[in-house]
Amino acid sequence: MLRVAIVGCGKIADAHASQIQRIKGCELVGVCDREELMAQQLAERFRIRRHFSDLTELMQETSPHVVHITTPPQSHFNVAQRCLEEGCHVYIEKPFTLYRKEAEELIALAGRKNLRLTAGHDDQFRYAARRLRQMVRDGQLGGAPVHMESYYCYELGGSGAYAKALLGDKNHWVRTLPGQLLHNVISHGIARIAEFLTTDAPHVFAHGFVSPMLRGMGEKEIVDELRVIITDENGATAYFTASSQMRPSLHQFRIYGPRDGLLLDQDNETLIRLRGKRLKSYAEHFLSPLDLASQYLRNASRNVRSFLANDFHMKSGMKYLIEAFYRSIAGAAPVPIPYREIVLTARIMDEIFEQIRGTIGQAEEPSPEAERTKSGVR
Repeated sequence: MLRVAIVGCGKIADAHASQIQRIKGCELVGVCDREELMAQQLAERFRIRRHFSDLTELMQETSPHVVHITTPPQSHFNVAQRCLEEGCHVYIEKPFTLYRKEAEELIALAGRKNLRLTAGHDDQFRYAARRLRQMVRDGQLGGAPVHMESYYCYELGGSGAYAKALLGDKNHWVRTLPGQLLHNVISHGIARIAEFLTTDAPHVFAHGFVSPMLRGMGEKEIVDELRVIITDENGATAYFTASSQMRPSLHQFRIYGPRDGLLLDQDNETLIRLRGKRLKSYAEHFLSPLDLASQYLRNASRNVRSFLANDFHMKSGMKYLIEAFYRSIAGAAPVPIPYREIVLTARIMDEIFEQIRGTIGQAEEPSPEAERTKSGVR
């Protein structure tokens, strides 16, 4: 039986607890948060026997094999380092760490300890995303990717509690991240691109700005619009768009090869083949729309069948990722997200925030050491 613990008992911890308890062969033995009431409420709602406000006590009294870290990103490095040193495998929510160097340090430590790590890029393991990956492996593109486009939107104009808290609190923890709001949301979209890049040091060109909507509300610090161009030394290119304003609010990934392309729409849980060869004459206008309509109908049918089979839910990607991670711990499979992709995602994010630093009003980037001291973990 795999013994699992959660450190950090905020909103995302609910999803982790729910999915862990759906997986056979593991037991959620304890939860921990510096605010004891947060740990207590999570334990009571999910019927977890032990809760703690001290990480050392959690380790000593529950002896977990795996720890899920769902604390704010500023503490990810410190907490993960402590858990690895205690001999635990670690699942870290996105963003994996604040900086690439921290990611590399954790991966190196895990290697020395013969332990496993993964990042919370669960969007890459939803139903349609897994099908896209398999189709690329099967040669659907007709060769290596030529171009990619990743869209990751985040709505700030609604009535959500998170948006209200962020915009209304000048001391909100998100504002202290090197990339502020973007740092907390874009890793899903960047990771999709990183998976298919063939170089470890792509060129990154980033432009970020505060949207007119936020400026109209008096907000001058939070960059909520980002446009990025990424180029691979082997000729592949990618565009990344993060926006709080564009409508529809997209969570899409497009990948184009020398023969065909694929369109993944996370919001609709659909995967569409984009045929590269055009039909002759008017057939392109008549048959191509029918082909697309047929594909969407097949996607809808697949989703309905999965739903009726009780195998279709919003956090399916997280459950699949956790299960795959646990299999890697048992030695039955490699880690679900290669470490190269985790580091490359962090590298690209470092480049983005370095280039838009002036836009988010930071005179200088805090050192990793300063961030670790500020986050503080008991």
